[in-house]
Amino acid sequence: MSGDRPSKVTEVSLSSFKRPTLVEVKGVTMVDNIEENWDSLWAFQAKPDDLLICTYPKAGTTWMQEIVDILQHGGDPGKCAQVPIFHRIPFLEKFQFSPTGLEELEAMPSPRIIKTHLPVQLLPPSFWEQNCKMIYVARNGKDTAVSYFHFHRMNHSLPEPTSWNQFLEDFLAGKIAWGSWFDHVRGWWDAKGRHPILYVFYEDMKENPAREIQRVAQFLGLELTESILNQIVQHTKFENMKKNPLTNYTAKPRYAMDHTVSPFMRKGTTGDWKEHFTVAQSEQLDNICDHLLGGSGLTFRTVL
Repeated sequence: MSGDRPSKVTEVSLSSFKRPTLVEVKGVTMVDNIEENWDSLWAFQAKPDDLLICTYPKAGTTWMQEIVDILQHGGDPGKCAQVPIFHRIPFLEKFQFSPTGLEELEAMPSPRIIKTHLPVQLLPPSFWEQNCKMIYVARNGKDTAVSYFHFHRMNHSLPEPTSWNQFLEDFLAGKIAWGSWFDHVRGWWDAKGRHPILYVFYEDMKENPAREIQRVAQFLGLELTESILNQIVQHTKFENMKKNPLTNYTAKPRYAMDHTVSPFMRKGTTGDWKEHFTVAQSEQLDNICDHLLGGSGLTFRTVL
């Protein structure tokens, strides 16, 4: 009988859990708990040896987190196998669950690795003042939209989506959490010319993970032997991370993320958008890309 208790508690928590609503923070759509804690977030004090991993949601964030963490541990997977990734690398703007990201970072010794989804203009100024190194991962808008839609379905710290068509409409208009994908990828792209930012494409990571991991290592000032590089490539393969409870977010309670709706790590492919987009929707996103990213030199591959 006692074995039933945890599931009953989870069910009660799930039914009573309140999903956030969307508000605007300095013109960018955000979840309400970020807006409520904005002053403390903006005042965050970065340290010179902080490393920031920045992405638009569902662009390969966890993949890059695990790559950086194992690089910092000399390529030893055992040293990453202590606690889940979300405890090793706190989420800067996490406020819905306790402890908050700010509290976790305050208690963490240096050097810290920090995750954020903030667009460039909303990043706390201390990161620029301290000249922190940053890694930005960008994924093509079509696959990002599909992955983000399924993430909304299972992640109760995001508003519940109504339908794919409505979600895509909101995505194209930038009326979803963390704002416009177009502005996000363009803003960080433009910033790399004036700050130590390594801009990495998800599609390049899929095509040649060893090459991109080597780029990350060089950016961090680390030298890799071929055997350690191969070990990191194997450890951070999508299939292996999807099975790893320390990276696949199954350690989160069901009231936070419901993997029965959709797994946190779903497919990890390039081109899955073809299963969701109509021809008209694909052309619409392409046209907006041409308009908003044109002249920037920033281009994306939607197939490999």
